[in-house]
Amino acid sequence: DAFEYELTSDQDRSITEIKGDMESERPMDRLLCGDVGYGKTEVAIRAAFKAVLEGKQVAVLAPTTILVGQHLETFQRRFAGFPVEIRMLSRFVGPNEAKETLKQLAEGRVDIVIGTHRLLGSDVVFRDLGLIILDEEQRFGVAQKEKLKQLRTEVDVVAMSATPIPRTLNMAMSGLRDISLIETPPRDRQAVETSVREFSEEVVREAVLYEIERGGQIYFVHNRVKSIGAVAQWLGMVVPEARVVVGHGQMTEKLLEKAMRTFLDGEADVLLATAIIENGLDIPNANTLLVNRADRFGLDQLYQLRGRVGRSNRLAYATFLVPAGQALSGTARARLAAIQEFCELGAGFRIAARDLEIRGAGNLLGSEQHGFIEAFGFETYCQLLEEAVAELEGRPATTRRDVELRLGLDLQLPDAYISEPELRLSFYKRLAATEDEETVAQLIDEIVDRYGPAPVQLKTLARAQRIRVAAQRIGVTAVQRRSGRWRLRLDPAVVPPERLGEVLSSWPEAQLSPSGEITVPAGRPGFEIQEILKLLGEMAA
Repeated sequence: DAFEYELTSDQDRSITEIKGDMESERPMDRLLCGDVGYGKTEVAIRAAFKAVLEGKQVAVLAPTTILVGQHLETFQRRFAGFPVEIRMLSRFVGPNEAKETLKQLAEGRVDIVIGTHRLLGSDVVFRDLGLIILDEEQRFGVAQKEKLKQLRTEVDVVAMSATPIPRTLNMAMSGLRDISLIETPPRDRQAVETSVREFSEEVVREAVLYEIERGGQIYFVHNRVKSIGAVAQWLGMVVPEARVVVGHGQMTEKLLEKAMRTFLDGEADVLLATAIIENGLDIPNANTLLVNRADRFGLDQLYQLRGRVGRSNRLAYATFLVPAGQALSGTARARLAAIQEFCELGAGFRIAARDLEIRGAGNLLGSEQHGFIEAFGFETYCQLLEEAVAELEGRPATTRRDVELRLGLDLQLPDAYISEPELRLSFYKRLAATEDEETVAQLIDEIVDRYGPAPVQLKTLARAQRIRVAAQRIGVTAVQRRSGRWRLRLDPAVVPPERLGEVLSSWPEAQLSPSGEITVPAGRPGFEIQEILKLLGEMAA
């Protein structure tokens, strides 16, 4: 009865389905799919309440510290008046408080714990875990979700998402997972007016001033921490009337909390932030969204970002900005077309379905593989199958070249930074799978947000991956640093870059052997990585 809104019919049905799962002998594995702002959290709160009444503990896992803090406030408000102990675990919790929370969790004195990946630590022990609530399911990897389920063999799991990843959606649509859909919008909710426009001062100034004039606030998303300060200065010149506050995952706890509180209290007109805001922020007065370089975001990210506005009965606007006069990739065009096409209320499920079409279904077998395939993994099996089919059809197989790196650098993360071996390996795998510098930067920002300031080894790893990505782009199969020189080996099956001769002639002491090996001086001590990245960049230009 403490819920301030009337339940929609879809919420009521979803609650009934989840309660039925919790009362059955088979552990629940249900996907709760509903548009942003449609009340998934309320459904999850009621499931948590049922678990606590039955003497079980509840773990709520969220991808960002901001969302964890917001969930903590929501759960504490909803459970006020009940003897339910709710705690938080994230990198923003002090060591003494975290230690006390872990102790009480193991003793069963904490009923609900809300946290980031910190909940996956080996030191987190539950006395009687009964329910796991996974918010923003699309932000977690398979290994992380399986790690959660390993906490208890008999544990109920509810995964919430507006846009589930293709693998999860395909499993749900195939009947391998149960799914509950919330498609009924809250009363008086309006669809967000969505547009894709070329970046210009006029577009930004017009959008910001319009929202300020009607008493609202604006999100401006720029997903590069390195240049966000310059964008803040630029905004100050373009729209001097606006009060701008900056927020991103690499800020300290106090600064980030201060920035968010300033915006929440209405003391700033524009929140300039990275994609850290995509999950969970609920500020009804913010009804204009501007996303810079929208072509670099995934479809689920674009949708989640758009969900930050339109959370009241006021008409909201989302403008996705792309570089003026620059051709976009086919995938980027497909994503932007989809976000424009599905702009009505309740479009999240169809957005996810379109993402399934664009990206494919993923590996349904997951980590539990059996038979002969288990010897080398399902993805390798699919790659071998693709190569065999391509050979039979007489066409070249689209395989990704591997690049051998011997940089003489420490590329191993400290155990203390990501303490769980499974999570470290998951990060290494995700980093190795990145295919452009933007994706590398986004992944590093995400890791820093989850685990704290980047150690030297993390920065070195990022630079090494940038070298690998640049080398793959131009057909270099090996990059080695030996005896004060960089050595690059060209793939004989790939046509060399057009500007190769011109670039090498401008580099002192550069040599190209008949076997296709390029050697250049390593550069000044401390700047060797910058030198090789510069060379690879010039070769690709």
